[in-house]
Amino acid sequence: MTENSRELKEKPESTTVVVIGAGPAGLTVANLLRRSDIDCVVLERRSREYVAQRQRAGIVETRAVRMFDSWGLADRVLGGIPYDGILELRVDGESHLVSDNDGSEGPRARLCPQQVLVQKLTTAYLADGGDLRFEAADVSLHDLTGDRPTVRYRTADGTVRTITCAFVAGCDGDHGISRSAVPDGALTAYALDHGIGWLTVLADAPPPAHPLLAVSPHGFAAHFPRGPHTSRYYLQCPPDDHPDAWPDTRIWDALHTRLADPALPAGPITDRETFRLRSLVHDPMQYGRLYLVGDAAHIVSPMGGKGMNLALYDADLLARAVRDSVHDHDDTALRSYSQRCLRRVWNDQEFSHWLTRTLHDAGDDTDSGPFHRSLARARLDRLLTSPTAAHAFAELMTGLDLAE
Repeated sequence: MTENSRELKEKPESTTVVVIGAGPAGLTVANLLRRSDIDCVVLERRSREYVAQRQRAGIVETRAVRMFDSWGLADRVLGGIPYDGILELRVDGESHLVSDNDGSEGPRARLCPQQVLVQKLTTAYLADGGDLRFEAADVSLHDLTGDRPTVRYRTADGTVRTITCAFVAGCDGDHGISRSAVPDGALTAYALDHGIGWLTVLADAPPPAHPLLAVSPHGFAAHFPRGPHTSRYYLQCPPDDHPDAWPDTRIWDALHTRLADPALPAGPITDRETFRLRSLVHDPMQYGRLYLVGDAAHIVSPMGGKGMNLALYDADLLARAVRDSVHDHDDTALRSYSQRCLRRVWNDQEFSHWLTRTLHDAGDDTDSGPFHRSLARARLDRLLTSPTAAHAFAELMTGLDLAE
């Protein structure tokens, strides 16, 4: 059978929403749609094993925990342990504990690595009868401005399948096909290269008592828990550095120095990579019946842990908007989806940028210079001595700073 005849014999399927991507954003959209009695199909180009082991962020902020709780999903999809809300800032070896407790009542943030969240979201979605298709290759989107968009893809055995739908949720990240399906000029991209590189290291080593951010003249460093016996470390480095420039000995020497902890236990390093800190926002986050969610619409510097949490916020808004449209024939929330998402996106971008510049400029002033270093030190001093500044910081960390 030729490819064309196989495609002609394949009967088009129909669903309400096609979700592109099975990361935290896509699986959250899919689970919330299932809870709303709305049918959907999730397409993921990678295998289930690959997606389940993808290492990324580790803290689900308070706002996102309360979102899952409002849908009755918190206990099912949030693994890990409750996060006590204490962050350690270590400045020139001196420890300062900062709390994200803003006085609000309700569930708090969780330490939950992305792969744990994805695994639990996958299990919950399939247990509820969800349709999740891995290894979906050559996905393409068509007729996005019409009443019934079409999504085509190729299965692992080479069969071309077609799905018509009412909405497409583009949740496949910065390099996915969803945003590339939007015509040039329909979206405006706002981009920023922070001029900072990070080496990220995963090691079988004891986690810290609290997430740790360290400032020193030798450069920024961080230490985060990724499980009971696993740690994620970050080291500031030149933006174009290569992981090969960081053998194990150099990594542990730098961590001992920058974290001001000569006794820091070392362990086998299982993964290392370098990347540039950058921020990116696309406006609007929708085109026709395509709605961009998470990294497909925006990238935020990792400082502050907002990337995955913004994706969860987008997913919540989109699921509620689709529910209103399908069940109540009310498209108000769909029309305002982009505007509402971007309000929080820019808020979190500003917080992340502020924190990035503060913690990097306050340390090694080779690039920023002594004036910016002094400004950053003043910001740190205000954070660590002013109750008002500390409360504002707590609101931003929890994600509860904007009225919904």
